Amino acid sequence: MTPEHTTATYDVVVIGSGAGGLSAAVAAADGGASVLVVEKADTCGGATAWSGGWMWAPRNLFAQADGVNEDRSLPRTYLEHRLGENFDAAKVDALLDGAPEMVAFFEKKTALQFVPGAKIADIHGDTPGAGTGHRSVGPKPVGLRKLGPDVAALLRRQLYETSFLGMGIMAGPDLQAFLHSTRSAKAFVHCARRVSTHLLDLATTRRGQQLVNGTALVGRLLRSALDAGVEIRVSTAATALTTDSAGTVTGVRLEGSDGAYSVSARRGVVLATGGFSRDVDRRRELFPRTPTGREHWTLTPSTTTGDGITLGESVGGRLDRSVASPVAYCPVSIIRYRNGKEGVFPHILDRGKPGAIGVLADGRRFVNEALGYHDYTLAMVDQVPDGDEVCSWLIADQRYLRYFPLGMAKPLPIPTWPYLKSGYLTRGRTVRELAEKIGVDPDGLEKTVAAFNEGARDGVDPEFGRGTTPFTIGSGDADNLWPNASLAPLEEGPFYAVKVVPGSFGTFAGLVTDRASRVLNDDDQPIDGLFAVGVDQSSVMGGHYPSGGINLGPAMTFGYLTGRRLASTTGDQR
Repeated sequence: MTPEHTTATYDVVVIGSGAGGLSAAVAAADGGASVLVVEKADTCGGATAWSGGWMWAPRNLFAQADGVNEDRSLPRTYLEHRLGENFDAAKVDALLDGAPEMVAFFEKKTALQFVPGAKIADIHGDTPGAGTGHRSVGPKPVGLRKLGPDVAALLRRQLYETSFLGMGIMAGPDLQAFLHSTRSAKAFVHCARRVSTHLLDLATTRRGQQLVNGTALVGRLLRSALDAGVEIRVSTAATALTTDSAGTVTGVRLEGSDGAYSVSARRGVVLATGGFSRDVDRRRELFPRTPTGREHWTLTPSTTTGDGITLGESVGGRLDRSVASPVAYCPVSIIRYRNGKEGVFPHILDRGKPGAIGVLADGRRFVNEALGYHDYTLAMVDQVPDGDEVCSWLIADQRYLRYFPLGMAKPLPIPTWPYLKSGYLTRGRTVRELAEKIGVDPDGLEKTVAAFNEGARDGVDPEFGRGTTPFTIGSGDADNLWPNASLAPLEEGPFYAVKVVPGSFGTFAGLVTDRASRVLNDDDQPIDGLFAVGVDQSSVMGGHYPSGGINLGPAMTFGYLTGRRLASTTGDQR
């Protein structure tokens, strides 16, 4: 469409305020471009703010500082084997070349500071080129007061289900302290300090002030963007792209509290709206085992309705349907609160801990539970018989509940009775009684538990090899009294179960782009002036999940590269 009037002109307009969009905005503004970020929600951050915040970024400066100087061929080999026919050499090379540059830029020049993931291994450790650590970075925790009231006014709050009383807990030493709070005096003191500080913050400011994970990432990116002169407008929806007679994207039609208006973009428009995981129609079309579009529970905000995809398609872009999976799966459980609302809990931590297994309705295990969350859910979707509800149950014993969370249910000293009363957890005195209560084949579950226990006592999992790779060992507990960090028998009653269903952290199927993040048309030609980053861009991983952080790492990297490219563009050239 051609706007009747334009209210303002910028070099770059970014639609969306997650990791990809803010990365592009900061990089472009740092290079001298005038930048506007528009966000449909009334806060910034999208799904990024509710994520763990970790980014897969091999060969980064922290790895080099630790003496780990990997050749690019190692992570490239790993991706080549894991992605198979979805391996796109040009995009993978752009990611591997750009990730170290991205990390160095933000660490040295902005308010975004990182902590290294020295011990975070790639998921499939038996694949050639798999890393055992030093390929990830996460946002350094930060106080909201330090970021300032302007950031606080814009920042999406921590997702309640992934917090403790609204307080985020960061993977690494912080999380380990909470898991060991009843076993270590040092860990107890750490947790007591964190919780008491959080409660004081709630009493004095009605908001947690200790930012970790995704909220720390978005908060630091917002501070960086504001410092660089980026203009940010929330509660502002992009309703159309404007083009000239040659089809070049020249701006955006917006709608906010002041009505509808247009802005012009001299150098380009960047789509970064967070994918389509809340779009029921697209889910029905693209997600497997989702006949109505509603058999899926996503962890993304309600605003992730595919706006960027729709805008791209309106000017000739196309959705990539060739990815191995259109969705970035995560197993979730549904918790129903007393006020009638429902929450979605992601099962990231509990599946690989010693003393828990996942089973289907026939009572059998179906996957190595300690693998990644995408692997677990994909196996569940693939192996539940057609016509049956796609679900599984995580089963654990009393010993497990002393030390580890089972979904939303926390370990001692937090009581489990509220979760039993609400029906979120089910308890049985014996394995057979538990199976009968949850509708799982009792004979099948008894047989499965007996076979699993026999191997777990010796530290082996003959069926799936759990606890044999760095990732699955790391998913366990280093202080496990049994021979394997990820294995312990289920033998101390009562026994507990929580129902798990397919969910997601976002989508993999995005707009087809080239290595420069330019949106391509049906003839694989770039649409002038239009770029897509984050999950609006079809995943460089081709619908696979080879390591943690493979959504945010590429989002940050391709966002950064796009911003730098737009900043270096002069005049109206694209």
